[in-house]
Amino acid sequence: MRSLFITALGIVCPMLLPAQTAEALISRNLQARGGVDKIKAIKTLRMSGKVQQGSFTAQFSRTAMAPNLVRDAVTVQGMSQIQAYDGSTGWQISPFEGRKDAELVGEDDLRELTEEADFYGPLTDYKIKDNRIEYLGHDTVDGDDAYRLKVTLANGDIIYYYLDPDTYLEIRTEKMQFIRGSIRESFTNLGSYKLVNGVYFPFSMEAGSKKSPGDAAQITIDKIEANLPVNAQDFKMPAHPPAAAGKEY
Repeated sequence: MRSLFITALGIVCPMLLPAQTAEALISRNLQARGGVDKIKAIKTLRMSGKVQQGSFTAQFSRTAMAPNLVRDAVTVQGMSQIQAYDGSTGWQISPFEGRKDAELVGEDDLRELTEEADFYGPLTDYKIKDNRIEYLGHDTVDGDDAYRLKVTLANGDIIYYYLDPDTYLEIRTEKMQFIRGSIRESFTNLGSYKLVNGVYFPFSMEAGSKKSPGDAAQITIDKIEANLPVNAQDFKMPAHPPAAAGKEY
């Protein structure tokens, strides 16, 4: 009788457990990060740290403003590569390639910039943004269990989220971008979460292409500051300086 009871219990118990849904996981993720109210109370962010890829090391900084403005800088020996998006235009300054004036970015970089500029991320207000979500069940990240979510953005790109089953925070994302008939696949591992203005942010990241994961860049964030004054003009593409009189270009 006891063995029959244990067998029956093993069958019934899983039926009594609440099934995970995409909506429930997103709700738990947002709550784990600090809750929607605290997330949306942040309007600007400044972060700084370093990027290391093999023997290459550079200083990294990002300034962002809600809802969709972002400016990134990678600095080596006093020179800074800048990429920015002002809500409609993506531009860059590439001194390492001998171009010191601002210029429009190409289609590939613009796609990345517009997605990075989503200040609160694809999971926040996903219905309003017309992002579609699916729960794909359990998976593993470096041997650890994780919940897997599929998020299809309004532009058709796909992001897979891997959530820690204990904290519900992201431990990995994988992105598929569809550009000019080709697919670009990348990944980001996230960790070392710390509180900033009541919201958890990752301070350690590893990002790279799925085709060559061994070449991934290590990103270490030293400081994140929220709600500092930010000038929206900083995200605008600078005008070209006027040509000197008597010179032709």
